[in-house]
Amino acid sequence: MPTSSHWIAFLVASILFIQVPGPSLLFTIGRALTVGRRDALLSVAGNGIGIMVQVVLIAVGLAAVVTASTVAYTVVKVVGASYVIFLGIQAIRHRRAARSALDAPAAPTRRGRGRALRTGFVVGLTNPKTLVFFVAFLPQFVQADSGHVGLQMTVLGVAFGAMAIASDSMWALLASKARDWFARKPTRLDKLGVTGGVMMVGLGATMLASE
Repeated sequence: MPTSSHWIAFLVASILFIQVPGPSLLFTIGRALTVGRRDALLSVAGNGIGIMVQVVLIAVGLAAVVTASTVAYTVVKVVGASYVIFLGIQAIRHRRAARSALDAPAAPTRRGRGRALRTGFVVGLTNPKTLVFFVAFLPQFVQADSGHVGLQMTVLGVAFGAMAIASDSMWALLASKARDWFARKPTRLDKLGVTGGVMMVGLGATMLASE
């Protein structure tokens, strides 16, 4: 397993990496502004699960194939970016739905919870930023001579996913507080929905344009 020095270096690098604005962080803020605290936190959990699946794929060597193939990497990036853009457009189209939710808030349903989890999962699984990070940096914190490289990478990746969930959850809570403030006047929610939608569309466009 990684040594103490490897762990410390990995944790510092991960914390810095997580705080740099990227698909997961901007997606979390956009979801909190658009759909509120509960669904945003569920999306954060789904995103974390998607990231951990990336780790497993890397551990078995699939991610190395993806990053080595321009076509495969482009497919992953386009799918993830297109899905984020779709969510942003939906938020803009249904910007008035939040007002009716204020008048008659719906009780949480299993279907709603599942949708929020799936949304975050797709974004986390297809996030090219974390994919490149795992492939490029995880091997630097692994003791290759001790064996079980795949297991070491998996453990490090799960730790990264847990930190990402904790960080994104705090951002979601902060963003949802701003949403509650806007909600004091129902008409503000229309602009709020558009803002969150535009943010996600911009994020998707940035992902598409990234190298």
